[in-house]
Amino acid sequence: MNIFFIHGGGEGAFAADKPLAASLQSALGTDHIVNYSPMPDSKNPQLEAWFDRLSQYLEGSSGPVVMVGHSFGGSTLLKYLAEKGVDKVLAGVFLIAAPFWGAPDWEVDQFVLPDNFAEQFPDSLPIFFYHGRADDIVPVEHISLYAREVKSAIFREFDGFDHQFNNDLTAVAADILNLPKPGFTDNR
Repeated sequence: MNIFFIHGGGEGAFAADKPLAASLQSALGTDHIVNYSPMPDSKNPQLEAWFDRLSQYLEGSSGPVVMVGHSFGGSTLLKYLAEKGVDKVLAGVFLIAAPFWGAPDWEVDQFVLPDNFAEQFPDSLPIFFYHGRADDIVPVEHISLYAREVKSAIFREFDGFDHQFNNDLTAVAADILNLPKPGFTDNR
């Protein structure tokens, strides 16, 4: 399984999210490889450049793909999936502290998801949202805004976790490890 971790935006975001990617790798063990590389110009992210990089990741992979996005990386991943779709088999999408663009104080038109964006996702695609209640960058209320739109997703909130999720993605790794295996039907 190909696992791609998309870091957040802003100055130093790649370095700041490196412990998150390392935590995910550690929790997944050596049977899985977390691909973590810098996105273009994270200090001043441009959607098309990030979309191009996401396309490169997906086109260069074989087999099922797991996409993990933190903060701006998570919201950009959702926008990419809603606008571009994916030809590859996605095993799951995992979004950590993703801002809901268009919410009060988060009105940046170019980042806002299209209307009815959740209709672009197949019902069979596992989508997970995670947010720490101690996040002082992206308010925890943003996860509720996603919950209104993406009815089939799983939403998890954590007491005491900050925007960097206390550099502990053990819960995300557990959900990845519990994904149905490709080619098998999940009868849960």
